[in-house]
Amino acid sequence: MNLSKEEFREEENYLKDTVEVVRNKISELGQQLYDREEKVHEFQKFIWESQHDMDPTEMRSMMSDNDLEISMMMNKGKYFQKLFRIQNSPYFGAITFEEDSGCNKVYIGITHVEDEVNDKYLVHDWRAPICSMFYDYETGPASYIAPEGIIKGKITNKRQFKIENAKIKRVFDNNLNIDDELLQEVLATESSDKMKNIVNTIQQEQNAIIRNIEDKILIVQGIAGSGKTSVALHRIAFLLYKIENLNSKNILIFSPNQVFSEYISNVLPELGEDNTMQTTFHDFLKVQLPEFNQVESFTSFVARYYKYEEKNPMLVKYKQSDEIIKYIDKYVENLIKKIKFEQDYICHDFEITKEELNDLFHDRYNKLLPFDRVKHIAEYYSRKYYNCNKSKQKSIESNLYKLLNIKKDYKKIYKYFLQSAEFTEGYKGVITEKEITETVSHKLIKYEDACLLVYLKGMLEGFDYQGNIKEVVIDEAQDYSRLQYIIINKIFKRSGFTILGDINQTINPYYKYKSLNDLNEIFKDSIYLELTKTYRSSPEIIQHTNNILGLKHISAIRHNNNCPVIFKSQKSDLKEQLIEDIEGLQRNSKSIAVITKTDQESEYIYDLLKDDIAAINILSGNTKEFNKNLVVLPSYIAKGLEFDATIIYTKNDNQYTEDEKYLYYVACTRSQHQLIIYNNQ
Repeated sequence: MNLSKEEFREEENYLKDTVEVVRNKISELGQQLYDREEKVHEFQKFIWESQHDMDPTEMRSMMSDNDLEISMMMNKGKYFQKLFRIQNSPYFGAITFEEDSGCNKVYIGITHVEDEVNDKYLVHDWRAPICSMFYDYETGPASYIAPEGIIKGKITNKRQFKIENAKIKRVFDNNLNIDDELLQEVLATESSDKMKNIVNTIQQEQNAIIRNIEDKILIVQGIAGSGKTSVALHRIAFLLYKIENLNSKNILIFSPNQVFSEYISNVLPELGEDNTMQTTFHDFLKVQLPEFNQVESFTSFVARYYKYEEKNPMLVKYKQSDEIIKYIDKYVENLIKKIKFEQDYICHDFEITKEELNDLFHDRYNKLLPFDRVKHIAEYYSRKYYNCNKSKQKSIESNLYKLLNIKKDYKKIYKYFLQSAEFTEGYKGVITEKEITETVSHKLIKYEDACLLVYLKGMLEGFDYQGNIKEVVIDEAQDYSRLQYIIINKIFKRSGFTILGDINQTINPYYKYKSLNDLNEIFKDSIYLELTKTYRSSPEIIQHTNNILGLKHISAIRHNNNCPVIFKSQKSDLKEQLIEDIEGLQRNSKSIAVITKTDQESEYIYDLLKDDIAAINILSGNTKEFNKNLVVLPSYIAKGLEFDATIIYTKNDNQYTEDEKYLYYVACTRSQHQLIIYNNQ
């Protein structure tokens, strides 16, 4: 609904006043920060020059004052950055809310803006409780949860803005939920090299996940293009706003690969928050396994299968299975029973019989993990003979390990497991001695073995608990096995979790969930939620991807763009054919991807086109930065990315098989507007 001239003039005046307040605040804060910085430097100089004249109590007090001053300066600095970012577009929406106490017009933006002179908020932070109604309600009865309780009333108007350079480009009243005019405009824009924030188009089902603070652990199943990653990042921003003493350093994101980490790196800064710590499970494995120079990445692990390089897929599938967990637990239990001291401990100051040591190991300290027991035995004798001398304790501990019949050598311990009766009890195939030896003798450990070995180490010496991490986000959850979640849960045992994935986008050829709700067995008291609308692809592409997996309950939000999915057979001159298609797509699309099935096909297409198309680039599992204008990449790296148009290419004799339909689904769901498929009719 368009505004009257008078209403539009009122909005222009409100924007002008708001921008003026914002810019005045920027100027004032800039001066304050400069003055405070000078004050802090002078203060630190005074402390340094006077430190010999002050007693410890006085010094601690002054240092505390200095820390407080720095903390206040940092908070002002963050707000300064937020204001600087929004000065030309301070808000994107507004609601008029009537309640018993009166009528309140609430303007909503990335951060709050307060007019202290007139004692009122000009703009509310989108994360404020009252702003939740913008996302959750149409015009009519509405409510929100405030600190004092539930506030009920009625939304009489919902207004949306497009503001650029401090000018209103568009403004309209939208009496429907925000999945109509503005959303369609946003969806129609071209994709970019970085993921953008969706704060002005968050949908009701997304908002319910973003603002959920009642549940500590959220497990989210979301279809392709439903905004899972955006929801996760906006949830992080909301938690940082809502939870006292939570900061970006307390949050860890597990991403599928470095390409994806780089792709999402702009969202939190756009929302006025610092980026959190990020890792991949591969990077985590590398830290946990210093015994090996290299740990195979997940993408290389997947590529091994699709390149047909895996000689024993049955063995890999068993190592990835849930079933192996009970056998490795059984092996550890029996191994602990076998561990013993074979000799007496003899040194200059005292002697301990092996019987006494074994009694301590198996009885007194039997509640502890086995290698923790050695540490406590060393601590016991250090306290008894050396008055708790730490150096002596380390020496005793080192010597005690030498007396054990089973050494703390995890390569050998893992080798023993592969040779054990427990392993062969569960594995019905054949594993040769050569395969066992190669597993632990190489400088590189395979991904499936790395996961098992980290779990085995944790069961013997404990998992490295990370108490500083209060919130963990796991994206592409379907690609983590049950064993990996057990490890993660033990390491971050007191953390909150937001776990998001789509079982239909599984690219792990050895492991698949029936439902992500199965994770409730590991993460007790979790809540399972679903995102059922897709915002990425056109209805034509959605229909094709539905057909791949036989899906029905997917709701496409984009309006028809009348671009059918095009199927092609490879001509004799493939280069000419691809160049023609790419040039055709470039007329309407900024970002284009040629997605192949394998790395070899990616390299083939890249080599075929690179001399004729200068802007083309190729992505691999090690890529960190890239330009999305035109890229070639294998399908198992494409997950999580999106492009305006996509060409799916496989060689004619390498079509996606029934067993590879999920990989094919991932490849096809990357496209927003146009999809061309080669050799897979």
